Amino acid sequence: MQTIKIIREKLGETEKWEPWIDELETDERKAVQKLLASWKRKQSLQEKLFENLELKQQFDHSFKESPDWTVAGIDEAGRGPLAGPVVTAAVILPDHCPTLLGLDDSKKIPKAKREFFAEEIKKVAVSYAVHIQPPEEIDRLNIYQATKQSMAEAAMSLEPAPSIILADAMQLDVGIPCASIIKGDAKSLSIAAASILAKTGRDAIMEAYAAEYPGYGFEQHAGYGTKSHVQAINELGITPIHRRTFEPVKGIVEQADAMKMNE
Repeated sequence: MQTIKIIREKLGETEKWEPWIDELETDERKAVQKLLASWKRKQSLQEKLFENLELKQQFDHSFKESPDWTVAGIDEAGRGPLAGPVVTAAVILPDHCPTLLGLDDSKKIPKAKREFFAEEIKKVAVSYAVHIQPPEEIDRLNIYQATKQSMAEAAMSLEPAPSIILADAMQLDVGIPCASIIKGDAKSLSIAAASILAKTGRDAIMEAYAAEYPGYGFEQHAGYGTKSHVQAINELGITPIHRRTFEPVKGIVEQADAMKMNE
């Protein structure tokens, strides 16, 4: 009979079912049954991750009109915050991406895992591009148009140019066929990859701004309108990276301007 230690080590090194595992089913030791149950849960999770990866790749491939077509996924990060840029990313992935197992919507993945995937995406991508849309352009154009323009810039920066673009909830007019995909980062591997690059890119920018504008907590909330952020705005005023057309920043600016006029 194998010792608990040996069984633990063997299960830890085993990724697929092997005949000797059947023997563990009848092993009456509670520790063995616990190890076996844990191994089965791990295998079940892996199977789901493989299935999810395959479904996302198949979704992208379904838009190809011929085998040599390339598909670009595009997504953004930062449409809602009160401060900072909108960052968009465009990614063309190869047909098979086994190292991206577990890739999903960036909001569902912990920061450390996002950073890992960002580096892996850059390694395996056929092409990728990131565009940064500054706050002043967001105020000038409005957030929808600023995001759309940024997505177009990212798409047109890809080399080689894609055969078709899959954009997360956005229709782009860039001279390349484009499909607007609702909740695209949950369906498309290339859009999910773009969401990771956009999110990690924007987070890095906001962390740098946190050092430049201390006291606002940009490293924690990334510019979103949290209670602490709004409180900091009221106490410290607005910065050059705040979006002046977004409330409550807009109201604070208008109030300050009105006070100046009455002086």
